[in-house]
Amino acid sequence: MAQTITQKILSRAANRKFVDAGENVWLNVDVLLTHDVCGPPTFDIFNHEFGAGAKVWDPEKVVVLPDHYIFTSNEHARRNIDLLRKFAAEQHLPNYYDVGTERYKGVCHVALAEEGFNVPGTVLFGTDSHTCTSGAFGMFGSGIGNTDAAFILGTGKLWEKVPESMKFTFDGVMPEYLMAKDLILQILGDIGTDGATYRALEFDGEAIHSLPMEERMTLTNMAIEAGGMSGIIAVDEVTEAFVKARTSKPYEIFHSDPDARYHSVHRYDVSKLEPVVAKPHSPDNLATVRSVEGTPITKSYIGSCTGGKLTDFRMAAKILYGQKVAITTNIVPATVQVAAGLDSETHEGKTLREIFVESGCNIALPSCAACLGGPSDTFGRSVDRDVVVSTTNRNFPGRMGSKQAEVYLASPLTAAASAITGKLTDPRDFL
Repeated sequence: MAQTITQKILSRAANRKFVDAGENVWLNVDVLLTHDVCGPPTFDIFNHEFGAGAKVWDPEKVVVLPDHYIFTSNEHARRNIDLLRKFAAEQHLPNYYDVGTERYKGVCHVALAEEGFNVPGTVLFGTDSHTCTSGAFGMFGSGIGNTDAAFILGTGKLWEKVPESMKFTFDGVMPEYLMAKDLILQILGDIGTDGATYRALEFDGEAIHSLPMEERMTLTNMAIEAGGMSGIIAVDEVTEAFVKARTSKPYEIFHSDPDARYHSVHRYDVSKLEPVVAKPHSPDNLATVRSVEGTPITKSYIGSCTGGKLTDFRMAAKILYGQKVAITTNIVPATVQVAAGLDSETHEGKTLREIFVESGCNIALPSCAACLGGPSDTFGRSVDRDVVVSTTNRNFPGRMGSKQAEVYLASPLTAAASAITGKLTDPRDFL
């Protein structure tokens, strides 16, 4: 019987030849991810349910990446790190990347890719809703709660319902003024924040497969903003080159059958799309940048798992080169590796860091930072009545700090162009 790529991956994980959408199956989990926000409660549930002295099912398959509330003196946040350290030491977890050490990586979803944990055909669950980012690598990645994560810790398995799939095909050659962020915001505007509830979003088409891996990660990252269980893109030579450069783990490649059944199929011509934003206070509150052009803003924020990758900063630097920002503009690398890339990557003979500094931007330490607001002394907390243009993935009230702040979600190109003018600005004005 015909299957989607998601069904095939879950069939493998269930040791079955076929699984049907809507069916409940036991999955063998390849990787479990957690971080400083959800790790401590997950470990607490594990210890309570499996008993004193219980061991995790496979220490090699547990990845712990503190990244949210880390550069802070907040005692509660610091206590969470202590709890991670204690559990990692007790369980001899080799993949614990401690903050304040040379092992620290940064934002978990980007670090997973950098460190070779994203392997085609595998199943990865994480205690973070944006774990769907990993689906860019032709694998199944999905966010789960702490109780499910604790069960995986003890057994290596999870009971899951196989999701239906929705297919989004983007035809044509990507214009220089569009980024993956524009594509996913367009989808969200079309189907809404509940339009893909408990479904897999499958992305395909010439435009998608022309994108570098980091841009594909932006697409799959925001599947959850439509209520999706996962986002996924089939493996091609770009995927394989990225994976092989970072791991020697064997993998299996799956593709959807031509006659696979989908909940719905959506098709776009990228030549007919234009730069867009999500207006406050929802990722599906879509508007073209032209239609809201001139809206005054107080801050520009280029960072997070969605907008803090090296590709994002390359695009922002194209706009900011030789310009001065008119408002506070924060550049927040997702990871230590990305931060190093600001010094090694160049544009017009200058490093990205030089371009950002000369244009008047502030460059922060690699972490989630203001994307989740954080304790009061976390870098980048918004203050009352801020109007922010941001490359992050959510703009709910209070998401970046103050409940009075208004956040417009945009691509790095749009965020950079708007930083120069101090108002929402179409990047085509600077390209």
